[in-house]
Amino acid sequence: MQAQWWRPEPGVLAWLLWPLSWGLQRAALWLRGRDRQRARQLPVPVLVVGNLIVGGAGKTPTTIALIQALRERGWRPGLISRGHGRRDSGLRLLGPQVSAAEVGDEPLLIHRRTGVPGMVGADRTEAARSLLGAHPEVNLLLADDGLQHARLARDWQLIVFDARGIGNGLTLPAGPLREPWTTRVPAHSSVLYNAEQPSTPWPGHLAQRRLAGAVPLADWWAGQPPAADAWQTLGSGPVPLAAAGLAEPERFFTMLRAQGLDCRCLPLPDHAPLDPLPWPANEPVVLLTEKDAVKLTPGRVPPGQSIWVVALDFQLPRALVDEIDQALHACHPHKPAR
Repeated sequence: MQAQWWRPEPGVLAWLLWPLSWGLQRAALWLRGRDRQRARQLPVPVLVVGNLIVGGAGKTPTTIALIQALRERGWRPGLISRGHGRRDSGLRLLGPQVSAAEVGDEPLLIHRRTGVPGMVGADRTEAARSLLGAHPEVNLLLADDGLQHARLARDWQLIVFDARGIGNGLTLPAGPLREPWTTRVPAHSSVLYNAEQPSTPWPGHLAQRRLAGAVPLADWWAGQPPAADAWQTLGSGPVPLAAAGLAEPERFFTMLRAQGLDCRCLPLPDHAPLDPLPWPANEPVVLLTEKDAVKLTPGRVPPGQSIWVVALDFQLPRALVDEIDQALHACHPHKPAR
């Protein structure tokens, strides 16, 4: 799909910071080149899901949907991640007893939604080898984030954009890009737009997203699916408070309003901790994203407060899944049999 996009002209501050961005960019490119030379191929295919722009662009729901879709194609995926925002940088295996503080909110959410085995660690290659040692049945590794982590050899990568596209087109700190923009899609890459329409010139695929429903926090932790008719229940009681610790919390609030739900909004920083709770203890009804829910166990909810978890239904185009599936089988010398 051909992009329809625009890019704002850089402001005065961006141009003043451009020399610093250029210097940092050159240093980063040199380091990545060195790391790529040191990278070693892993015994199974590696698929990296990442973004060029700072902040969330929808990597986590994309990774969840990819895991589910590739399982249907016969793959047995495993997850590796740095685990942004956790307490340390050492290796930690995902499992039912770990907390978001120990492994990061996004890896824990992916693990809870899919049951996929996973390992977090600052060195993704080390995490990958440790995960394969603990789970030899894994025949495909998905890296949540890590597009710029050149030490991790990858066979394919999925670059995710949201409506912001590439911003002003400059790298940090003059602009929002983590690496320089190129006119062509990088080799061995697919492109996904988590937006209403493409937001860069690169051809790519459009994701479809909507709210699947809501479920009480305790039921969500017990594995109960969201109920599509929950909006009627939530709309008939006290006006709920919607809290979201996302890169773009307003997008969550807009989707709630589109369901006809009248709510008050509490935007939180991305990956915001919920200890202590950022809302009053006497707040009757609170709505959370799943990314926030993994940081709040039912035992920490104040008496009399009702917490509902709002789930996202994220659909990938079949053409994108076909493209990635075929690429993984074609580009790796040890591709698994169907």
